[in-house]
Amino acid sequence: MAETLSPLDTVLRAGRYANTAAKIGVTLSEVSPGSIVQVAAWPDTEAKVLEGIAKTTKLKLGGEPGAGAVSGNVAAFGIAPGRFLVISEDEGLADRLLGAIPATVGSVTDLSHGRTAIRIEGEKAEWLLAKFFAVDFSKAKFPVGRGVSTNHHDVFAQIQRRTENCFEVYVFRSFARSFWKALCHGAEENGYEVR
Repeated sequence: MAETLSPLDTVLRAGRYANTAAKIGVTLSEVSPGSIVQVAAWPDTEAKVLEGIAKTTKLKLGGEPGAGAVSGNVAAFGIAPGRFLVISEDEGLADRLLGAIPATVGSVTDLSHGRTAIRIEGEKAEWLLAKFFAVDFSKAKFPVGRGVSTNHHDVFAQIQRRTENCFEVYVFRSFARSFWKALCHGAEENGYEVR
């Protein structure tokens, strides 16, 4: 099987950039989760879908959009009513979820091949994201685990706070390069590091 190349291969260059005299505000990196999976409940089956996600990942999710959880190498959050994004460092999550969520309860779609995951971390991570998205990223309104589906112009993004100062952004692979360049440009005034 051929190795899949990242859409960021031609633009991601490790180093420190822009206002490097200042303390580096954010670190940008591409992460490569083994699985990015969307799970959708059929009408009146959301509780069973949440049970299937919990059985597979050990994560307890609330039913409302945005509610999420992070534990070790797995994370999940609500992206719309009855829909959830589930991420794992391990491959094969879609198959495990299919075993726990029957087709009569909901659908499981492996999005791993179609998304690029970008990590934004550091004390200016909220500030950088707020430049692009009309979302309150403050810790009080957007705690660890919380996620959102939103967009910046025509770039659809799903964002989750993974730790106090770390977010992961999932974008379509076809938009990843232009979104990466925009993030780098947005981070210039405070200085940024690419890993």
